[in-house]
Amino acid sequence: MKKIKSILALSFIALTLFSCNKEEETTQTSQESLKVTPEVLNKISALSLNNSDVQVVKNTKLDGTTEDAFLVEGDIIITQDQLNKMDLHGGITTEQYRTTNLVSAPRTIRVVGLSGTGTSALTTNMRNGLQAAINRYNNLGLSINFTLTFSSSTSGANIVVRRQTGSAGGVAGFPSGGAPFNSVTLYSGLDSYSTGVNAHVSAHEIGHCIGLRHTDWFSRQSCGQNSNEGTAGVGAIHIPGTPTGYDSSSYMRACFGSNETGAFNSNDITALNYLY
Repeated sequence: MKKIKSILALSFIALTLFSCNKEEETTQTSQESLKVTPEVLNKISALSLNNSDVQVVKNTKLDGTTEDAFLVEGDIIITQDQLNKMDLHGGITTEQYRTTNLVSAPRTIRVVGLSGTGTSALTTNMRNGLQAAINRYNNLGLSINFTLTFSSSTSGANIVVRRQTGSAGGVAGFPSGGAPFNSVTLYSGLDSYSTGVNAHVSAHEIGHCIGLRHTDWFSRQSCGQNSNEGTAGVGAIHIPGTPTGYDSSSYMRACFGSNETGAFNSNDITALNYLY
């Protein structure tokens, strides 16, 4: 868990902020097969993703094997192949890509939360948070909807939500080929936080799986940073009715607070309805 030293105040209440990932728990690799080169950083920046802290990590896939991948903005996994295929095709919105990096709709997305006695099984608190997150998405009446089951079997799942040892937060990736990213990892430290925080992190990582990016990708202001990357020459397409600057209560902020409820704010709802 990345605990932020810069404390933001909201309504005179100090919030302790945490990163949406547990990057310290992700094993870095020094293999020659994947490197953070200037070309990689330029491509990430050209996609209007923040390239200030890109790492090469070992990502554990659902079958237990590992692959080298880039960790971008703290909680987004992108393989070299995915990076090569990603393009903006006409621009970005304030939160996510509008073409090849969205999920084909209409469709039903089957989510499986791992259960059982293994180390990857979700705790009761995580399960409750995940259920609340799924309910909030389905209550919006989008052109995509979700089903949720808790099982030790991943057969037929479009997104598998699993637990992994770590302090707090989670990690996921972007869609490809019109399908959502197939896994969300929640770190075990989340179990010590409220159901609201668990719901927030689950909804946030599922947001990445369906194509949403961090609302403060340009500055990481929610993390107490100010690493403005601009738009790298690519014009951002603003969604009518949503802010053009920092949105302090969006569930897609790069970092989250310990008092999160998991609710979508009005701008999140506007953006989701615009896209789906």
